Amino acid sequence: MVGIEASIISHPRTWKASGHIASFNDVAVNCSKCKFSTKIDKSEVGKVKCEKCGEEYEIKGEFSLMFKTSVGALDPIDAYLRGETAQGMFLDFKLVQQTSRKQLPFGIAQIGRCFRNEIAPRDFLFRSREFHIGEFEFFINPEEKKCELLEKKHLNLKLKLLDAETQSNGNDTLKETTIGEMLQDKRLEEWHAYWLAEQILWFYSLGLNEIKIREHKKDELSHYSSATFDIDYDYPFGSKEVAGNANRGQYDLTQHMKESGEKMEIFDDKYKNKIIPKVIEPTFGMERVFLAILTKAYSYDKERQNIVLKIPARLAPIKAAIFPIVKQDKFEKISNEIILDLKKEFNVVYDKSGSIGRRYSRNDEIGTPYCITIDEDSTKNRDVTIRDRDTKKQVRVKISDLKNVLRKLISEEIDFEKVGKLVD
Repeated sequence: MVGIEASIISHPRTWKASGHIASFNDVAVNCSKCKFSTKIDKSEVGKVKCEKCGEEYEIKGEFSLMFKTSVGALDPIDAYLRGETAQGMFLDFKLVQQTSRKQLPFGIAQIGRCFRNEIAPRDFLFRSREFHIGEFEFFINPEEKKCELLEKKHLNLKLKLLDAETQSNGNDTLKETTIGEMLQDKRLEEWHAYWLAEQILWFYSLGLNEIKIREHKKDELSHYSSATFDIDYDYPFGSKEVAGNANRGQYDLTQHMKESGEKMEIFDDKYKNKIIPKVIEPTFGMERVFLAILTKAYSYDKERQNIVLKIPARLAPIKAAIFPIVKQDKFEKISNEIILDLKKEFNVVYDKSGSIGRRYSRNDEIGTPYCITIDEDSTKNRDVTIRDRDTKKQVRVKISDLKNVLRKLISEEIDFEKVGKLVD
């Protein structure tokens, strides 16, 4: 995998070649009764009703999602802000392959800011006109049908699927299946199956086990895709797409070759042929992933009477907070020693303002998983208490062991209650 940062501003021919100028459009609608304004996909026209009151939508027109701009002061020419990061990777494909000396299969990845002229931005970070996409294009010889990386953990991976047939029948019932069964049903190819499985495993590793996979029906497939799967998450405002995975085939490289006149074929040493690779594309809406983590973590603790942000420790921006029990030099000296040591590896904060309870609450609200308190026993025994955010349990740990203990807790190598002596 090779990482790049492509240009944000692109020539119109880039988007003509990709099909975005002709096809990257949504339909603006107003509810005939409650006047709720939103957008729908072209495939949904005449099939969906107002999400607020259930009445019919009035079609207001079709609008391009591309953001147009101009380049140059005296003789400006039209250009576009990128609507996705993918096209930059296709444009730079040959350059990246030659300079990195990669052989197929290989990928190009990037995370970058994108822009879409959304008709109806809403739902906090979920739908906006400026956002970040993380995606990569994985290039494969079209003759390569077997994926050597596909293992039992991928084939046996369980998931909840809303397949195309169920949707076509007007139903939204999920069925539990596996990646292996999806392969048997010929819903996708082996390399597509591998990257979809890896994508699902990544979401599971974030604690987002509630994700669902939705197969695109034939009439909603993007102009470049032969098979696409949305990864959906149940937000407080409904089940929405958080990521996707598409088989783009040879479409993009072929289109750019036609439009530019530049050859996009490369020689594959394994198959001894010159080909245009096919592409599997996993895509992540980065703000949407963050929003899913945030909404799942947000909770109100009735006993504590405060918000607790239960972000997994390895995702929490602040790993630990260090408190001297009171503002006295003997406690603050040890606190500063601990801060200086832990800051070499972790993002930690120092807080000596207010009562211990108030300091706990402040850190619960921002998701700090562990609070470390220096008290009277610390000056005698060179140990501290560590408090767990979610359970409120506390253990005593030697200062000399603190960094290693924190490392193991964050990486989930050890249970909290086993790191030291429980404090009653």
